[in-house]
Amino acid sequence: MRVDCTVNGEPRVADDVWEGESLLYVLRERLGLPGSKNACEQGECGSCSVYLDGTLVCACLVAAGQAQGAEVVTVEGLAGGGAAVEGVADGGPAAVEGVAGGGLAGEGLARGGPGADRLHPVQAAFLEAGAVQCGFCTPGLLIATHDLLRRDPNPSDARIREALAGNLCRCTGYQKILDAVHLAATRLQASASDPSDPSDPSPSGPAPSGGRPAPCRPAPALPPGTLEDRP
Repeated sequence: MRVDCTVNGEPRVADDVWEGESLLYVLRERLGLPGSKNACEQGECGSCSVYLDGTLVCACLVAAGQAQGAEVVTVEGLAGGGAAVEGVADGGPAAVEGVAGGGLAGEGLARGGPGADRLHPVQAAFLEAGAVQCGFCTPGLLIATHDLLRRDPNPSDARIREALAGNLCRCTGYQKILDAVHLAATRLQASASDPSDPSDPSPSGPAPSGGRPAPCRPAPALPPGTLEDRP
């Protein structure tokens, strides 16, 4: 089957998709977006977290067909909407090698495309706070943190721990991650108060209402007969 969707603001098409493929597989293997990581394939680790129509989901639990006509934002899409951070996103080695290689901004930075000269404040905060080590869990943590901060601009440690409970990290011990979230929150609040500093527009959909952060979850089931080209 064919899957047409919008990924990081660009129309994308994946052909010859098997109906059993996950959104994660399509993003990584068919669309060339390796930022979302393939770890547990059970929705337990959070490494593949992405936005699907503005909702945080684990891409490994989403059938590819459920992305038909949807808007998907991956970690590669964060960089294009954030403000440049002095000393980190100025084109130096850390901004390209250390970040793109570790999944912070993925191929968007490495290609030199839109947003190549800037990082999202969440990405820059993780880099500066030392919250990135092996980098495997980092893309999911960035998306989950982004989701938290659009719900709660100044979260407490307890709120951060709750929001990131579905994201596992074996390297950092989590304290540096907490520090990075607080740093990102401070910077995003500062940019929001400065009209000359554009805040990030990704994802374009509104943040879900309610006080509790949304869990990383599979997308809603497709209605019967949606995939009419299945064998």
